[in-house]
Amino acid sequence: MKRTRIILADDHTLLSDTIKNLLEPEFEVVATFVDGHALIEAAAGLLPDLVVLDIGMPLMNGLNAGQRLKQLLPTVKLIYLTMNQDPELAAEAFRCGASGYLLKTSAATELIHAIREVLRGRSYVTPLMTKDMVGSFIQKFKHLPPPHELTLRQREVLQLLAEGCSMKEIAYTLNITARTVAFHKYTMMEQLQVKTSAALIQYAITHSIVTT
Repeated sequence: MKRTRIILADDHTLLSDTIKNLLEPEFEVVATFVDGHALIEAAAGLLPDLVVLDIGMPLMNGLNAGQRLKQLLPTVKLIYLTMNQDPELAAEAFRCGASGYLLKTSAATELIHAIREVLRGRSYVTPLMTKDMVGSFIQKFKHLPPPHELTLRQREVLQLLAEGCSMKEIAYTLNITARTVAFHKYTMMEQLQVKTSAALIQYAITHSIVTT
């Protein structure tokens, strides 16, 4: 019987190694990555059935990476494993195509249970986030209004700005021109009504548009 092909993406390599050892008796872990950009570059060639990824990753955060993955591989299942308990961030994850959302404080066996549920076509959210909620938590997530109207490319630029990259470095990473980077930056400043680069980055972090 063919085993489910899984990719792990987390910049904490010790955690990825632990998860890999946990999953491999039942699933096939085909690759691990430490940043969202490397994940996107390699995913199409690896043909995963499911990706377990963190939100806070360098170069491209997990939300942007997940959205890219769903464009490249529409049938791939996404499970977020993160420290972040922000409901707005979880809502954004589901709007980007997530099927599952767990916390790194969850029990190890919960991840295996979540993978099984997602592979059956269901959605899964850790009870650590749903215990104080009434009704369908996932539906509440999906219907929360988006905190911003930025495009995916704008969010990629903003993530890299928040990580301290220069416009030249961002242009190289995203394979676009520095002039295009500048265009996106100043368009975002106008959209979000901020006057400085520092204010733009602070706004993005405060409103969970990017992760740090």
